[in-house]
Formats: sequence, C-alpha cells, structure tokens
Amino acid sequence: MILELLPEVGVATLRLAMSADEAVGAARELGFAPCDPDYGGAPGQVLCEHAASRTGLNLGFTHGTLTDIHVYRFQVEGVEVTVVLDGLDVFRTPGEELLEHLEERGHTVEQNDDGVDTLPGLGVILSNESSFEYPMDEAGDPIYFDYVLVTSVDFRAPRGD
Repeated sequence: MILELLPEVGVATLRLAMSADEAVGAARELGFAPCDPDYGGAPGQVLCEHAASRTGLNLGFTHGTLTDIHVYRFQVEGVEVTVVLDGLDVFRTPGEELLEHLEERGHTVEQNDDGVDTLPGLGVILSNESSFEYPMDEAGDPIYFDYVLVTSVDFRAPRGD
C-alpha cells in the first residue's frame, strides 16, 4: 500500500474538507478500520488502524469537516506500507536525510529541537516523538520520523472547535 501525502489536499484518497462519513468511508476503502466503530456523525477525531501493518490514522475534524490527517508509522517492520511525500519515503528515510532532500527540492523546513519539524509552505509536520519502540540509533534517538500531519489549518495559530 502506498499512501501519498498531498499537501493542502489530503492523504491518498482522503481529502481535507470531507465530512466524517466520507473520510471514514475513504479510510475503510484504504483498509483502515475505525478503532471505535460508533464514531458519531461529526466527531473531533476518529482513530483508525490498518490491522496487518498497525499503521494508524487520526482524522481530525473542525465543525464536522476534515482538517487534519495524522499518519503514524507502521508498527510491524517489513510490511508493504509506504508513506510518500514528494517522492520520498517518509518512514524509511532517516529523518535528517529526509529533511535535507526536502530542502534540496525547494521546501522550507523549520527544524525544532523537540523532535517536531514543520514544512510551513506545505502544511505538513513531521515528528518522531511517539511512545512506540521504533528503530533507534546508538545514542537512543529515533532514526526515522514516526508521525506526519497533513493539515488545512495554520498549525501555528491557536485552534478552537
């Protein structure tokens, strides 16, 4: 499965601005099941998981409209799941290398010391601060990003529902 990150548009067939029912339907078509099958009509968020790879999606809604798509790195190593941004494998390319490649392609990258890096021109956040035991380097730091957010809102501004 290839999940292409489409800045300002969505992820794969998930599209920002979808209703909750449309977004959950698109997630199901991709093989993701809601963790709570009774997610409600216009929730603040819906957590979904791809069972075979344990790849997670968190669909975030504001006023019933999909505004955030969070994709979490697969928990089963060696699975056939690839998350791609501008042709780059987000979860299998070492984090620093990924950021360098994105900058080489003309994207502005704002690196932070807290493990969260932003691509403000794309509405994308990359992070490696989850609690799962993903591959680490000799110093105990995550090698790869384990989370990416595609959003339609200014993620640096205060948010409200």
